[in-house]
Amino acid sequence: MRRDGAMRILAISGSLRAGSSNTALVHACAALAPEGTEVVVYEGMGDLPHFNPDLDVEPAPASVADFRRRLKEADAVLISSPEYAHGMPGTLKNALDWVVGSAELVWKPVALVNASPASMFAHAQLLETLTVMTASVVPEASVTVPLAGRRLDAAGIVADPALSSQLRSVLAALAGAAEASRAAGDPMAG
Repeated sequence: MRRDGAMRILAISGSLRAGSSNTALVHACAALAPEGTEVVVYEGMGDLPHFNPDLDVEPAPASVADFRRRLKEADAVLISSPEYAHGMPGTLKNALDWVVGSAELVWKPVALVNASPASMFAHAQLLETLTVMTASVVPEASVTVPLAGRRLDAAGIVADPALSSQLRSVLAALAGAAEASRAAGDPMAG
């Protein structure tokens, strides 16, 4: 939690595509953040270099150091990912590879949100990767938002009462998990 008392959630889209439904979801979450919660959308996924253990030394590449800092400063993380060839996108896996050894996701509350019920393989793969990394995936905050074929941007998602209600519930569950983690004295929280 920030010094000003605000809860910070870092929202990450696993897609680099300009018209991505998953990117629209994370931007909708930012717009729907309740008072006292700040949802910051991470925009640097495409700037991260390919993971190479030889480069994972101090100082880390600038984009990697920035990503790690943003994760460390967040009280919780929300990831919205598409599915490519029955798996998570390589860019998302690459980003996660950069934080395996530096441990910014250890015990960090994480919500997994996707825009299509057909993304079950990517969801399972992402869940497995985060579990191995000891992230704390919050089941109540991990949902499929039925956007397939609807072509809604963030404003359209926010304007839809059912979708915005679902995302508000996700944010409340994720913030609640982050509060519980902090109250339990988790040294890795926020």
